[in-house]
Amino acid sequence: MKTKENFKKGAVEMVVLQLLKDSDMYGYQLVHELNEKSGGLFIIKEGTLYPSLYRMIEKNYISCKSELVGKKRTRIYYHVEKEGLEALENMKTDYSSIAAGIANILNGTISDAKAE
Repeated sequence: MKTKENFKKGAVEMVVLQLLKDSDMYGYQLVHELNEKSGGLFIIKEGTLYPSLYRMIEKNYISCKSELVGKKRTRIYYHVEKEGLEALENMKTDYSSIAAGIANILNGTISDAKAE
């Protein structure tokens, strides 16, 4: 479903920053953790993940470093930066407000909390 894919793309930065808040990870590890921690409900392909990672590097939300694994293989580990932690908190606040607003609309109710 196209709508589901659009929602996921918009949420990728937030969930990736949340995972990186706990520990540095490499790309495949992020894909696996997103799948596992979401109970299989948030599955993302590496082709979608990497452009998001590159955008977050440009925004200084994350940094990356190469590590040699074995004799010839290199892994790129991603690390959340201070700017990324601040952005994550803002994203979570915005997400909560938007989700509450959407729930109000879908359920036909009005919440006391107003979105800013």
